[in-house]
Amino acid sequence: MIRRLLLLCAMGWATVGSGCAFGRPAMVQNPFFVPAANEEQVWERTVDVVHDYFEIERENKLDGVIETQPKVGASIVEPWHRDTPGVANRLESTLQSIRRRAYINIMPTNGGYLVGVEVYKELEDTGGYATNTSTGAATFQPINPLQRDLTLVVDQPPTTGWIVKGRDESLESEMLISLQRAFARSR
Repeated sequence: MIRRLLLLCAMGWATVGSGCAFGRPAMVQNPFFVPAANEEQVWERTVDVVHDYFEIERENKLDGVIETQPKVGASIVEPWHRDTPGVANRLESTLQSIRRRAYINIMPTNGGYLVGVEVYKELEDTGGYATNTSTGAATFQPINPLQRDLTLVVDQPPTTGWIVKGRDESLESEMLISLQRAFARSR
């Protein structure tokens, strides 16, 4: 019975950690060439694939740019989300607040289009610790009990939001592979 349970746990970890293949997906050329004459078809296929990973914030066909909304990274217990490839990334997203945002560029070229994907990974900046040492120091001020100032927690710096950690090449590769598969099916 214990062996079966261990086998199921191992299979679960392998499933959670799998991207396009087990481990890290193969790197592909970014941007890649799509031989097509119909701009609308290229745009719609790209939007469909991007929707599998992110919600789209802005589309601009004239500039050839698709921007996504930031998405908090999926944890280990969320294997159905595709925005966090690999066990290491899922573990990181489980233990820290990580979010990703994607920018897709579609540029016309001779005989087709170049489709490029850039995914940026950000870490939440939670700021410092509260400097008040007693439990009620932020609530009850002994000097001025009828103070209207709502910023009673003093000396705590405001958070700056998110710290850019750079590009997430593993998610870029996974999205590019999905895009290539979608364009291969349309031929």
